[in-house]
Amino acid sequence: MPRPPHEVAPPAEKAFLIAVDTGDDPGWTAEDSLAELASLATTAGAEVVGAEWQNRRHADPNWYIGKGKAEELVAAKNETGFDLLIADDELSPAQQKSLENLLKVKVIDRSRLILDIFAQHARTHEGRLQVELAQLEYQLPRLTRLWTHLSRTGGGIGTRGPGESQLETDRRIIRERIKRLRERVEQVRQQRATASRSRDRRLVPTVSIVGYTNAGKSSLLNALVGSEVVRAEDRLFATLDPTSRQVKLGEGQTVIVTDTVGFIHKLPHQLVDAFRATLEEVTRADVLLEVVDAADPHFPEHRVTVQTVLDELGAGDKPRVVAFNKADLLDRSARNGETPAPIIAGAVLVSARTGYGLEALKAEIAALLASLWVEVDVALPYTAGELLARVRERGTVELDYRARDVRVHGRIAPSLAGELEAAAASWRESLRDGQ
Repeated sequence: MPRPPHEVAPPAEKAFLIAVDTGDDPGWTAEDSLAELASLATTAGAEVVGAEWQNRRHADPNWYIGKGKAEELVAAKNETGFDLLIADDELSPAQQKSLENLLKVKVIDRSRLILDIFAQHARTHEGRLQVELAQLEYQLPRLTRLWTHLSRTGGGIGTRGPGESQLETDRRIIRERIKRLRERVEQVRQQRATASRSRDRRLVPTVSIVGYTNAGKSSLLNALVGSEVVRAEDRLFATLDPTSRQVKLGEGQTVIVTDTVGFIHKLPHQLVDAFRATLEEVTRADVLLEVVDAADPHFPEHRVTVQTVLDELGAGDKPRVVAFNKADLLDRSARNGETPAPIIAGAVLVSARTGYGLEALKAEIAALLASLWVEVDVALPYTAGELLARVRERGTVELDYRARDVRVHGRIAPSLAGELEAAAASWRESLRDGQ
């Protein structure tokens, strides 16, 4: 919502970033991770004024960085005027308190920063529910007396037990709110499951787009559809709420493609849990379309992050096509379409911006879906006309019309094969009973 003309926007917070490099994160140095943290801070609306990192065997339990390094931040504060300190890893309450007492500024960590960005970008009621749940679950173990304002939402007189402290009251209020939010998110999950079953009955194959944040997932969906169905922006987590659209692959084949929330290094587990209802779209998909920013030098590490989250969701082994996006930044032919897009082991070089490789990508998705089909050879009664019609639509089959039944043989989608086998078994049983 635009700010009224008479209202002046508050000045951007000046953020200083800190990190500890323990060497336990293959492919990621503290400097690399801080560069991504700076992008996150900028996305959240802060002005990054400096950064420091320290090589340590492990983070200091009281200060995150060592005490000496923490004391050096006082001089950095005087020099840069920062009023916000952001740590690259999740801080314990003790670490956060120590740094706040020393520096007299607000101290947050990467998880809190990502949660704040999600809160800014959630547009739908569903998205806001899931973000609020994640925020409260993050805050509960860090609860301090700063949260005492929450007690006023509990109904006032008569709402507290004898001798119950204000802090305990706040914790109880948050736990009750978390419980209600979990129930509402579960309702969202059930609604999505119902919608998915409806798609299954129509037997339209489903493809879920996954990938690192800002890899170009929304841009690729727009390019596949042929119109702007998702607002694509060059910023982290521009899209939170899933969007599904029909995409024509060619030769009459249509799929439902869903754009999902992007993943990121050190994604807060609260977000994965809260957004599980949304991310289950990934587990229900027939095929995953993994979008990779081919122009990013850290794309191998990004793919590891994506795989880790997919494994956590139980979708790590799903069939997938990989789209190496932003090819126009790497290859002149991708800008002017001089040569066909290469396809290597299920991976396609594409550019959502120029359209390069899109036809090859559609063909690869179609081929993968076809490879998942199964052979069938069954007999159905003539009364199964509706099922036979769907078989003709969704499979590559031959129908032999015989005296008592119709023989169906060929290749069809697994979901339809199960329905076909069940109908054939019922038909065989009726024939035996009639003898």
